[in-house]
Amino acid sequence: MNMEVRFPNCGGPSIIQTSWTSINPARRFYCCAKRGINYGIIDWYDPPMCPRSVQVIPGLLRSMNELQGAAQQRTDQAKKMKKMLSLSWLFFIVVFAFMY
Repeated sequence: MNMEVRFPNCGGPSIIQTSWTSINPARRFYCCAKRGINYGIIDWYDPPMCPRSVQVIPGLLRSMNELQGAAQQRTDQAKKMKKMLSLSWLFFIVVFAFMY
């Protein structure tokens, strides 16, 4: 692993960011700390990944994102159902109170 510090053309410090592109999934790189990734990649921190990893990781990331989205939808749906249940009980109590 490349442990030496890299400096951008501006002479400022660099930071390590992670690439999430399909070509370089989860590969870390140096970029300017002041300007971020918009300034560009100074150098790669990690060596290139094997071709099989480049094929497999994007699919795994897509699957993970889909599962997280489905889990979030279920959580939102459960919250909505709890609210509806609370409102229905409140309605039942109010109606019952006016009847007697």
